[in-house]
Amino acid sequence: MIHLLLAIIYLAFISLGLPDALLGSAWPTMYSEFDVPVSYAGIISMIIALGTIISSLQSDRLTRKLGTGKVTAISVAMTAIALLGFSSSHAFWMLCVWAVPYGLGAGSVDAALNNYVALHYESHHMSWLHCMWGVGATVGPYIMGFALSGGKTWNTGYLYIGVLQIVLTAILVFSLPLWKERKTSESPGNTNENTALEKPLALPQIIKIPGAKEVMLCFFCYCAIEQTAGLWASSYLTLFKGVSAETAARFAGMFFIGITVGRAINGFIAMKLQDSQMIRLGQSIIAIGVIVMLLPGPHIISLAGLILIGLGCAPVYPCIIHSTPAHFGAGRSQALIGVQMASAYVGTCLMPPIFGLIANHISIALFPVYIMALLILMVIMHELLSKKTAH
Repeated sequence: MIHLLLAIIYLAFISLGLPDALLGSAWPTMYSEFDVPVSYAGIISMIIALGTIISSLQSDRLTRKLGTGKVTAISVAMTAIALLGFSSSHAFWMLCVWAVPYGLGAGSVDAALNNYVALHYESHHMSWLHCMWGVGATVGPYIMGFALSGGKTWNTGYLYIGVLQIVLTAILVFSLPLWKERKTSESPGNTNENTALEKPLALPQIIKIPGAKEVMLCFFCYCAIEQTAGLWASSYLTLFKGVSAETAARFAGMFFIGITVGRAINGFIAMKLQDSQMIRLGQSIIAIGVIVMLLPGPHIISLAGLILIGLGCAPVYPCIIHSTPAHFGAGRSQALIGVQMASAYVGTCLMPPIFGLIANHISIALFPVYIMALLILMVIMHELLSKKTAH
């Protein structure tokens, strides 16, 4: 039964990724239909992100009250309803309305599932599960493309994904008996003090925990690096390095493929290395990738650097999450993972636009420097986290 539950969790992680790239893949068709500026995609993504931050911060309270299984089922159901709402929308304001339940559902399920896996499964499962998210994020645009190339509208693409989410909701509902919390004595970093926590922690209480601010900044920096690279790498390669737009776009896609493939490989490496070693390995590879991008020479050097950054990003996110119970204890892990998720989404929303301003007013050539600055801050915060939470 344990293996059946793990298979369901793997399926849930694929479903988490399925809708994530839909808006970007469908927006070129959508914005002209709604007669709005192309920049309005940012409004929808910001609403989704805000909902995600709110629900991530409430994940500890919700999970303690309902349990991981129910939170996951309800959250996926909310996402499914939101996607069906998108599929029936014919005005921009309707997209904004449906973006609210979409964001609220996504944040709760992300934090709840990550904490459950961190508590009950080994580190290699966390890497493979986040690899499954990458599979979902890759498949989603293909489903949208299938709908559009088949003569259907973008609404149909959202409908397909919405139906898949409804099927997953049904599976999760039927699997609720499997979601029995294991004894936390098996969890890493467990102490009597930690398991005695019965009330959810408020944000001010969480921030006062030694290492909490550092791990929040780690997540902020990591997601800032990932999203900035994903958004601006193609423009950097084209505008500064002189790479053709087609080649730059293809290698920008390779960045995310590098993350997905890297997490599949990291699952095996994690059987031998500890979480902290995996994180440092990833940070080192990111640094090498940035240095390679700064080197003069043929275009292929910069392209190789970008792929290295993607490979380096692969272990950082899942390993920081998996190490949370070890750093803070099982009783506090849900609260900490909730604020980590919130910090991640803040970094995702805030830092790529800031680099856009830098590129516009100074130079897009600063792209590798920007990534390196974020990396240095992340490395410092991770080392401080390790010192403050050493047992």
